[in-house]
Order: sequence, then C-alpha cells, then structure tokens
Amino acid sequence: MSEGVTPARPHHKLTDDGRRLREVLSYSRRGARFTPRQAEAWHAHQAAWVIPDEAVDRPGFAFSSWFDREAPLVVEIGSGVGDATAALAAARPDVNVLAFEVWRPGVADTLWKLSEAGAENVRLIGVDAQWAIEHLVEPEQLAEVWTFFPDPWHKKKHHKRRLVGPAFSHVLAQRLVEGGLWRLATDWADYAEQMVEVLDAEPLLTGGVVDRWDARPVTRFERKGTEAGRSITDLTYRRSSASSSST
Repeated sequence: MSEGVTPARPHHKLTDDGRRLREVLSYSRRGARFTPRQAEAWHAHQAAWVIPDEAVDRPGFAFSSWFDREAPLVVEIGSGVGDATAALAAARPDVNVLAFEVWRPGVADTLWKLSEAGAENVRLIGVDAQWAIEHLVEPEQLAEVWTFFPDPWHKKKHHKRRLVGPAFSHVLAQRLVEGGLWRLATDWADYAEQMVEVLDAEPLLTGGVVDRWDARPVTRFERKGTEAGRSITDLTYRRSSASSSST
C-alpha cells in the first residue's frame, strides 16, 4: 500500500543464514485434497473468483483491481466453507466481498456455494489476513469486517495465536471507514471475554456484545459449538473516529 518494497509474506521470511523464520500465525493449514464437487467448482470458478497468492507480491498490487466495479469493500477473515460468505454476499449485491481463507478445499466449497447463490461479488485469497490487512489495505478503506468463529486456540499456551489481539485490532480499526463495522462471533466464552477486553480498550472502536445478527446464517461451526453445549456470543464494534494515522 505504500511506496517501496512490500514486506515479505508469512512463511516467506528467512533468517540471516537462509532458514525459514518461524512465525506466530492465527491459523493452521490443513490438507488440500479435493472431493469431486470441490474439484469441479475449483476448475469452473477459480480463475474468475480466486486471487492467486503470488499476485500480492507484484508492485502496485491492489485488491480493488480484482473486482469488476467500484463498491464498498467488505472483508471476511476466515470464510471456512463459505456458508456465511455466500448467503451474505448474495443478500448484499451492492458491496464487494474479499474473503480470506487458507484452507483450499474450503475455498472450493465456497466457490460452489457462490455459484449456487448467484453471488459474483466475492473474491477469495489464501494469504495471511493479518499481514494483508496491515500491508495491502489503505486506512479508512473497509466498510465492514466479518470474523465469525475464528480459531479459538483454546489452550492457554496458544492464546497468543488468537486473531483478536491489541496490535491487529488497532490496525484493523484504522482500516475501517468512519462508522464501519467489525462483526464477530465465537462459541468460546473465554475468547468472547478476550474480544471484549481487547476491543473495548481500542480507542477507535465502540461497541460490545449484541444480539445475534439475523443476517448471519447458522454455519457448521456454530452448529458444532451449540451441539457441544457452548453458547454463541455475537459482538459488533463501530469505527468511531477518522482521526488516526496508519501504521
């Protein structure tokens, strides 16, 4: 987003002696084998709706250039198998949706669901969302962000890998337009408490726990949480001020 060399993507950083640098990431990559339906959807729609990971390394890269029009930009962090992505994008054809998902079969499932829903206003990419939002998204560019059921990293020693932490939350708040929304949901009570603690402390955001967003469909992850006896917490925070410089 700024002039000069774009910082290296996660997994591309090396130590001084050429070894791959281990980084703390908010996700883990799983297997990439396709089912027949996933393979069919991938071959039919990947070229039009999936941004190649390597594209972000090109000078002058901009997410807006991958959409067919100018429209408010909504980001989904962790689109999974696309249940929410397809339903929400189809219901809001006036926005462009940029969905981050590192699990390739999930991306293929999403492509199939987008096609079934007739939602052509979505682009998907598999790079690290935290890195991309910090380095490739301009301040005050995002109309809305969706983060539904992010990896809870429920073991205490792994809490540092949780997506919603002070540093990233400040970066994301800066990328929201004034009045822009960050919608979140989780089925882990301690993660909900952490979200409230972190986001309440962010001076650019106001909000808190809210009633369930009616537009959000019940996803596979939500059903699993409910079946396991966990309560669902929805949160919404609004960007309250445009008076902040970028990081």
